[in-house]
Amino acid sequence: MTADAVCVGWDIGGVNLKVALVRGAHVVAARSLPFSIQYDFDALPAALAELLAGIGAAPDAPHAVTMTAELSQRFRTKAEGVSAVLHALERTAGASPVHVLDVRGAFRTAEAARACPLEVAASNWTATALLVAETESDCLLADTGSTTTDLIPIAGGRVVALGRTDPDRLASGELVYSGAVRTPVEAIVRELPWAGGSAAVAAEGFALTGDVHLWRRSLRPSDYTAPTPDGRAPTREFAGERLARVLCADRTMLDDAGIDVIAAAIADAQIAGIAAAMRRVGARHPSIRRAVTAGIGGFIAGAAAGHAGLTVVSLERRLGAAARLAPAASVALLLAARLSRPAAPPTA
Repeated sequence: MTADAVCVGWDIGGVNLKVALVRGAHVVAARSLPFSIQYDFDALPAALAELLAGIGAAPDAPHAVTMTAELSQRFRTKAEGVSAVLHALERTAGASPVHVLDVRGAFRTAEAARACPLEVAASNWTATALLVAETESDCLLADTGSTTTDLIPIAGGRVVALGRTDPDRLASGELVYSGAVRTPVEAIVRELPWAGGSAAVAAEGFALTGDVHLWRRSLRPSDYTAPTPDGRAPTREFAGERLARVLCADRTMLDDAGIDVIAAAIADAQIAGIAAAMRRVGARHPSIRRAVTAGIGGFIAGAAAGHAGLTVVSLERRLGAAARLAPAASVALLLAARLSRPAAPPTA
């Protein structure tokens, strides 16, 4: 491969598919598509092919992949999920090679990945962290997506995460199940302001964080990629209705100012929770003084980093708009760099 190696990068999640095309050290195209692995798995090859056609990749371009889709309830085990996702991608890639990134930063063949599924499951954070570590010696990668926030410490130019599997990452605080769209409001707060005091929230799945950030105009309607709880459109008007129901109310009982108060309380609680996790992770690495933010919820990660006393740098400085799809872009850039390295001379 040359310095201008062209690679396709994938981040295949349970509810969103993301792809990027890179040429050398540059991202030239990136796209995402909402897609439910649990309910539409049989259509996955067609969805991947649609995305691939949309970025204009050459038929022989090598593919690099990370995934989190193996956690979908479609599969009874992660091994089953890893194998099924790779089979779908191999159908899409055709004769092009598929390189699977593991959680320690090594690329494996699809066959080798199937033999060690827990080493490649939920590997997307690794791709972004390794890319950031190339230019940031001491920082906290804070990638807030639609569902979760990854908090990955980098110290001395090395990724120093404690956890590798999802359970271990939850235990270490490096994986926080709080995202910009799909998190139920009742997972963030137990009470909200009401009538000069407070009231317990209804644990009925009435509203998501997507409604909070859509109401506050921090999230674009096009980024609300999850099904809405009431089946109505992801508009600010309907988001306000969904938020009112969190208190078993409706818009005849809560005006715009009342919804503002509710939305602000939920957003503040979400930011505080992520900031607490940042302080916990950061306490293990005193050299870390800044955060590199990414994802469609980068605005949440940035606010939380500020609360945690970190300076904030957006990964957009390096990836542009593709920072919203950071793992897909990162895994493609990592593969392009490795394929571009000169082959080692043969030993005598």
